[in-house]
Amino acid sequence: MSRQFFKHLRDDEFLLRWKERSKRSALHLIFGRTTLVAVLLALQIFLLVGVFGYLEEYMAYFYGGFAVISGLVVFHLVNQRGDPTVKLTWIVLVMAVPVVGVALYFFVQADLGHRMIHRRLEKLHRDSAVYVLRQESLIRKLEKEEPEFASLAKYSTSLGYPPYEGCEAEYFPLGDDMFPRLLEELEKARSFIFLEFFIVDEGLMWGKVLDVLQRKVRQGVEVRLLYDGTCALFNLPYHYPREMRELGIQCKMFSPIRPIVSTSYNNRDHRKIVVIDGHTAFTGGVNLADEYINVRFRFGHWKDTAVLIRGAAVRSFTHMFLEMWNVDQRQEDFQRYLNVSCPPLPDSGYVMPYADSPLDDERVGELVYMDMLNRAHRYVHIMTPYLILDHDMITALTFAAKRGVEVVLILPHVPDKKYAFALAKTHYRELLNAGVQIWEYTPGFVHAKVFVSDDKKAVVGTINLDYRSLSLHFECAAYLCGVPAVADIERDVQNTLKRCQRINLAALKQTPFLTRLAGWLLKLLAPLM
Repeated sequence: MSRQFFKHLRDDEFLLRWKERSKRSALHLIFGRTTLVAVLLALQIFLLVGVFGYLEEYMAYFYGGFAVISGLVVFHLVNQRGDPTVKLTWIVLVMAVPVVGVALYFFVQADLGHRMIHRRLEKLHRDSAVYVLRQESLIRKLEKEEPEFASLAKYSTSLGYPPYEGCEAEYFPLGDDMFPRLLEELEKARSFIFLEFFIVDEGLMWGKVLDVLQRKVRQGVEVRLLYDGTCALFNLPYHYPREMRELGIQCKMFSPIRPIVSTSYNNRDHRKIVVIDGHTAFTGGVNLADEYINVRFRFGHWKDTAVLIRGAAVRSFTHMFLEMWNVDQRQEDFQRYLNVSCPPLPDSGYVMPYADSPLDDERVGELVYMDMLNRAHRYVHIMTPYLILDHDMITALTFAAKRGVEVVLILPHVPDKKYAFALAKTHYRELLNAGVQIWEYTPGFVHAKVFVSDDKKAVVGTINLDYRSLSLHFECAAYLCGVPAVADIERDVQNTLKRCQRINLAALKQTPFLTRLAGWLLKLLAPLM
């Protein structure tokens, strides 16, 4: 079915026009807004460096003063609560280059770019807590039937993301499989469609989705599109939201890149959410770009996954979207989108959607993963594109393996970012020595973010095993407990392993020296990348 579906798409004249429009001319590249932003940012950095050059004759005094300050910063870091790996990185930087290290540390800690959005999101989350279903009776039921899940559900509920029963989950082992179902479900929309994506790129996939969205707008369906501001650098024109509004689609960029040096650009909206009429939702690793459905080949075959959720649990995804949408405006009435009747569906088990924000003290994504590792009895099988781990995650992975749990990591064989690939290799030896199995997907690139354990529990979402996803980005996922789709996820893992090569210590020795050296050097700065 997929071949016929994609052949039909390739022959579609509408999409050919969209692909033609997506081509960027050299003039646009040279004179476009992306180049202007890059030049202005470079100019600011040049001016900062110039100030230090102008004050060169006083640098001995400055250096002495900064050396004292760097000692105080190190003392502060040692006594500060936080990830020891991150603290060690800052200590090395501050001690090695006091002037630059101290200035950078204070700049990051000042967090000027975050304060407004942090206050806004904190208020939104607090005010919208009235919309969260507390599910006390369901928690009591879980305490009797699923005590291990009950404790995690209590934690998630306290953050505003409760569990639900009577929901359906459909798993897609490839973006190629998810795409036709997405179009099918979009066609069914009668009230509203919400889309939130990290990447939207003009081409076959987005062109076909946009075709459906325009048709739904003409039918009176409310359509909103929220995408991350980094798309304006390489994928979409800066004025693209205006173009969408002219088509009747409400559209916003989250945190657009502006020509001002700021730490706020570190926190990207990495979520992938589609909500249809409040009763159907999609999430996973699939963005709205052609490589995600293997129409465009960038790093070999693109292995990605997604999940469709149907039923009351979609309420949480609707809530997540509305909070992000309203971050730059007065809060609207959420209730008219959340008050959707969803009769119980025949699927057994529980579904718990949840979100993670970099602007609070809760590392929800990492804690959910570690909970799964720490409670596993037989196995935890993992697919992730990146492996840039902190001390806590390394401990969880290795401890699970040492106590007899089969821990399997499926990673890309063809990397999209060579520096990330080099950093991942630095963890291989410690993990292999502890008994963790590492497999690389030989046909290409793994972009899936999947945990599955003991034929019972699974997570499908947007959260990678790296510092950016676990600490710096806005993320989301769906936790599945006892639903039939968990078996489909484990079946996909086993099928994927057939297309992987296992990495052992002998194979690790074959890693080129320059890759190993790059990994060792980059590891010093990994938490800041």
